[in-house]
Amino acid sequence: MQQYLVRDRLFFGNIGAAAEVLSAASPAGGEVTHVLSLLSSASVSFFSDWKKGIDIPTEEIKRVFVGDGEEASLSKRSLPPERLLYSLERAGPGLGIRRMAVPLRDTEDEGLLDYLEACLEFIDDGRREGAVLVHCFAGVSRSAAIITAYLMRTEQRSQEDALESLREVCEFVCPNDGFLEQLKLFEEMGFKVDTGSPLYKRFRLKVLGHAYKEGEKVDSSIFETDPGAAPASNSSEGATKGDKPRTVYRCKRCRRVVAMPENAVSHTPGEGETCFEWQKRKSGNPYNKFSQVECTSMFVEPLRWMTSVEAGALEGKLTCVKCDARLGYFNWAGVQCSCGSWITPAFQIHKNKVDISSESA
Repeated sequence: MQQYLVRDRLFFGNIGAAAEVLSAASPAGGEVTHVLSLLSSASVSFFSDWKKGIDIPTEEIKRVFVGDGEEASLSKRSLPPERLLYSLERAGPGLGIRRMAVPLRDTEDEGLLDYLEACLEFIDDGRREGAVLVHCFAGVSRSAAIITAYLMRTEQRSQEDALESLREVCEFVCPNDGFLEQLKLFEEMGFKVDTGSPLYKRFRLKVLGHAYKEGEKVDSSIFETDPGAAPASNSSEGATKGDKPRTVYRCKRCRRVVAMPENAVSHTPGEGETCFEWQKRKSGNPYNKFSQVECTSMFVEPLRWMTSVEAGALEGKLTCVKCDARLGYFNWAGVQCSCGSWITPAFQIHKNKVDISSESA
């Protein structure tokens, strides 16, 4: 058994430590009342498959899937709708332990951020009500990533400092590179999973792009809401309430709303067309960032009006769902912006095809 005390009423370990807690006695140093299991399967049968003879009685409390109410709201944007977010059950002799099982794979492309808020809330609850054990299979990557995130939030530590603090307890912990990248993103978002952050939007596009390359079905159910499908606002009512006008992007031909500023995915401007002028290069640097013109396109999240994207093509036109006017282009392999930056995957709307207007929220 491998089990370590990280903080008061917070333990960290592997599947052996969890099996001992769930099937028999509690660890020294405090009675475990909550177990957070981070395994490739949420089923408790994973334990008996791992080691014959282990029998862990369970009683299901609930199973939460992506899209099931508010609890799944943070994950709906990058996980497919049928994906299990977590299961909650009573477990152990006398069913005195509460177990949350999260189907998290130890791969670099796994979306750790999608499960993070639910896991951290469970740890908080466990420490308030008793003691919590966080475990994965080997106690090296998945559980280490979750506890690192917990230390980052509760102690306002950087990713590096939190991980180093955990290594003082257990020196061999080593979250995979994909998890480390997402933990850094978690830090940059202020120790929370902010789905409205441009940083999160870029992460989400990366997840969708990887899913597409792996041959997974990518349909509009995991796209962002169509901003043009919402009912028209009442301007006078908005004015009465003192709501500030909102900016919208409309199709220049038919005036349908196709995007809002929060749908935009920002990028760092590149070198523009000057980066292709190597054949004309003279002495000195011909490129001057300050003379670079504004990008001629905007890049957005995949939106539910983009039916051509759902059809499964690698690339194609983006047309207005109302008047069929061409608005832009999409390509899962990426598109180069006029500024020179390469956006992957890309959902590009040409700025000369839309108008910007303000209206009451």
